[in-house]
This record gives sequence, C-alpha cells and structure tokens, in this order.
Amino acid sequence: MPSNPRNLRVAREIARRDILFSVARVPNSDRLFVASSTNKVYEIDASRTNAEAIEHADHGRYVTAVRLVGNTAISGGYDGRLIWWDIQNRRAIRTIDAHTRQVRHLALSPDGTKIASVADDMVCRIWNVASGERLHELRGHEPRTPTHFGSMLYVCVFSPDGRHLATGDRVGHVVIWDAAAGRQLSAVEAPTLYTWDGVQRIRSIGGVRGLAFSPDGAQLAVGGVGQIGNVDALQGPSRVEVFDWNRRQRVLEFTGQNGIVNKLIWTSEWLCAIGGGSNGLVMFHDVGRRASIHQGNVPMHVHDAVLNDDGNQIYAVGHQKIAVLELRA
Repeated sequence: MPSNPRNLRVAREIARRDILFSVARVPNSDRLFVASSTNKVYEIDASRTNAEAIEHADHGRYVTAVRLVGNTAISGGYDGRLIWWDIQNRRAIRTIDAHTRQVRHLALSPDGTKIASVADDMVCRIWNVASGERLHELRGHEPRTPTHFGSMLYVCVFSPDGRHLATGDRVGHVVIWDAAAGRQLSAVEAPTLYTWDGVQRIRSIGGVRGLAFSPDGAQLAVGGVGQIGNVDALQGPSRVEVFDWNRRQRVLEFTGQNGIVNKLIWTSEWLCAIGGGSNGLVMFHDVGRRASIHQGNVPMHVHDAVLNDDGNQIYAVGHQKIAVLELRA
C-alpha cells in the first residue's frame, strides 16, 4: 500500500519507563529490538500495547545501538563493547572491546556482512559480522573541537549499495569513505549544526545526529539542530542539509520547529527527519521538488526510527515510549 505522509497518524503507543536510543526490526513483523538506558537490549512485540519485554544483552551501562542480522543481534554501548547475541537461545556469541570510549552508533551494510561502529574515541571501525574480525579503522575526525574541548563521533551510515560509508561528528564534519578499501573519498561541512557558547556555559551543543544517503547514493542528507540561542535548551530549529557529496556541494536545506533531528529515512518518495525537543517532531520533504510534504509532532522525543517493509509504517523509539506511526494513503 502506498505511503502518504500527509495522512500521518499515531496508530499505537507503548509506554516505557526507560529511554530507548536505538531500534532494529525483524523483517515482515512487528518484533522490535531496542537499546535501553537500563543497560540492556529488549525484544518487544510492537503489535501489542502491553507486550512483555524480553531481556537480551546486558552491557552494564547505557546501550546506545542495536542492529539485527538474521537470528543475531549486535549491540554497542557506553562500555565500549560490541556484543553479538543469539536471540533464539538468549546467549552471548561474542564480545569485543571495540572502542576506548562510548559507542554512539552502529550501521549494518545492506548485505549484512559488515557492521560499522563509531564512538567518542573519534574512530570508526568496520567489522566482519560473521567472524567479528576488524576490517578497517577509519580516522578522519579531530578529537578536539576548535575551542579545545572533546569532540564526539555521533553517527554512521552505509549507502544503499554498501559501497560507501558516511560518518558525522560534533562540529558538523562529515566524511565519506570507500567501505571496501577503508579510505576517505570526500568530506562535507555542516557547521551550522554546531553551536559554541563561550559566554554562558562555556560548552558546545549540536553536531551531526542523523545521516542518510539518497536511494541512488549520489546525495547525502545530514541532520541535527541549527544555531542555538540558549544551550541549556534546544531553542534552535531542527535542520537538514543535503549534499552532492562527490562535488562537496550543499544542494538543499530545510528547517522545522525547535528541536534536533536524530534520524533520517530516505525513500524514493520522500526524505523523513524525526527527532525532538520539548516534544517529538517529524518532517517529510520532497527533495526532487524541493518542497515540504508535511511537518508535525509525535508523542515523544525520538532517538531512532525504522521503516517497515511496505514503507507505510514507522516504528519510533525515544523517551519513555515506542510509537507506531502510519502513513497510509
């Protein structure tokens, strides 16, 4: 069934007591695996509002990312480890000390053979999913901001064909890599997504929080929050910039209500930006026509979201809630 973002509605809400940072979905189902502030990965049937949450991998600290490959979940967290987990038998298959600081994000290659991890040690590493072998170590981000504070490497994403990988950091620097060779191909800059307050709080806020390649891989969307007047609150516009990454040129930008874009989903019909501030926000944009399709609210601040197989339902996770959003024609 075709999707129509103008008809966006909340089909279901599942209350939680924790914060959910990441979500992965079993194909052709409502089964979700979520990364939690309670230090665990949970399995939840999102077709039911009162479904039991089944416990899986325990990191001992916040779990910030989870991805699925067949019957295996791979998770990363503030402990710097990656855990491979057998979801049928509920046991750890492999544990790797992947990073020296907090893991922020994981990206799975489209063919399921490689997984990339980024962390606050400012390194991206690509791993063989089957063996856990480290394939590449990518260093293209400065460990310190221009004002000599520690930076953060927030997000990574593979292109739809799996040939390229993009990584984005706190100061708006985005690097595009050859995923097979492990070498840098290009870089683009989105400094508007980074705010430095050298007067009130002597700290920075913002950064690249969402990345998505276009379906043909030629363009890259970068999401976050625009310039902020008050760093104690997200008093800045949610913002997306789109680049022709090979030419290093920005080709489009759009903004929405105050808040931060944490997730980008790009289909052949639309680019979706979802996140939150004082409440949840969602934006749909027609990149080809350079026109907004719809902007609205969702029930909570969203950290991650995943699209269903038919492209007409989004499973969003965040602060104390899971929301199932429908985009039916």
